[in-house]
Amino acid sequence: MVKYVSLTINGAKVRVPEGTTVLDAAFEYGICIPHLCHMPGVEPIGVCRVCVVELVQNGRSRMTASCTLKAKEGMVVLAHSEKVLKARRVVAEMLVAEAPNSRAIQDLAVKCGVTDVRFPFKNKDCVLCGRCVRVCSEMWQAQALGFVGRGKDRHVALPFDTRPEFCKRCWSCIDICPMTITPCNGPMV
Repeated sequence: MVKYVSLTINGAKVRVPEGTTVLDAAFEYGICIPHLCHMPGVEPIGVCRVCVVELVQNGRSRMTASCTLKAKEGMVVLAHSEKVLKARRVVAEMLVAEAPNSRAIQDLAVKCGVTDVRFPFKNKDCVLCGRCVRVCSEMWQAQALGFVGRGKDRHVALPFDTRPEFCKRCWSCIDICPMTITPCNGPMV
């Protein structure tokens, strides 16, 4: 039997199955929380930080990614407080600075209220959201892509920079990449 928990998101009481993420709970009740790295059907990792929310406990609040935050009984979440909106704008602004040519990131930034970018443009072709790596390993079970390196040297690569035989050539990695998504492929948020 499924156990349900009740929580409050932006003042609205919601009831969801235990184990549901706050991001999914919000979507279920029509509360939009922008996100980039989250995809249905794969384990959330919370790397983009766009889906940040404010969790209020005992009169104090802390910011956390809603895609990795599991709903708990009595939880109080603010998804659109001024603190949250400001944090989202800064994250979206940094993403635009990293990859200004990504239409998906531009659209996300507009939804987050970004009007100016204060950071220097880098024109990268990857923002390390992990969507390609996770779809390859979790959905297709191929594990043909992975993260390599640490810190500023971190990047997505094939093993030994060679396409392995176990790559299924499904091209899902390309289809879900925010660097290649066009507006006709559907909304990111």
